[in-house]
Amino acid sequence: MTLNPQAVGLESSESTLRFDWKTLALYALGIGAKRSELDYLYEAWGPKVFPTFAVVPGYPVLFDLLGRSGGSLLQVVHATQSVRVLGPLPRSGELSTVGKIVGLYDMKKFAQMVFETRTSCEGRPVFETEWSMFFLGEGGFGGPRPPKSPIPKIPSNAQPVFEVEELVPTEQALLYRLSGDFNPLHADPAFAAQVGFSEGPILHGLATYGYCARALIHSALGGDATRLRAFHAQFRKPIWPGEKLRTEGFLVDGAYVLRARAEGREDPVALCAADIVPPQ
Repeated sequence: MTLNPQAVGLESSESTLRFDWKTLALYALGIGAKRSELDYLYEAWGPKVFPTFAVVPGYPVLFDLLGRSGGSLLQVVHATQSVRVLGPLPRSGELSTVGKIVGLYDMKKFAQMVFETRTSCEGRPVFETEWSMFFLGEGGFGGPRPPKSPIPKIPSNAQPVFEVEELVPTEQALLYRLSGDFNPLHADPAFAAQVGFSEGPILHGLATYGYCARALIHSALGGDATRLRAFHAQFRKPIWPGEKLRTEGFLVDGAYVLRARAEGREDPVALCAADIVPPQ
């Protein structure tokens, strides 16, 4: 298939998701939440909501628009992700999400397509997200370059203000996919090998994204997830279940910037930046 430039402006139909405390707790477990984080796991204590849950109601919309873009789904790589929280969630309800393809950019050897979603809970806006995907081998058609990344560069002499190291369980991708991303790349060894990952299925980039957000919330925000109003990420390298993930947080011009690495590998797995609400 060939990516269709006319897909820019394409809108999805509305997708709905009924959720309750089990939906929220399952997502929290999927991004590594531990027994010590009962506020996010136990119905009698909430549960609280990790802001990166905003991606979950967007999955059906994203897959719909990807399928209608004309590009090969075997050549798609998740490039960047942003979420913005507009309001709190109740402990149960119905989420309604719509999406749109808003940009297509020529990166020479590949194309970058940008999607946006908007989610409401029973008529009240709660989330906005932006997703960008690389379509490998689809470049060379000309046009503008993509917008500048919202993630500042970490100075070479910067020292982390916090570090969090977690072992990613070997079953973590199988757990995370239950929240809605059923790409076989994260479950099927034969499929993973077919698309170039002979080591086996990789962890979802958005699971790593959630791990990074948790590290920030617990290390710099006193465990108060409501202070994380927006979270941006660039995905650089895969990580495999069973590896250790080390997340380092830096203050760059007064804002938190995160770098996540797999143990024993120098190149970052992900780089993230956060928009923070000051403490009350």
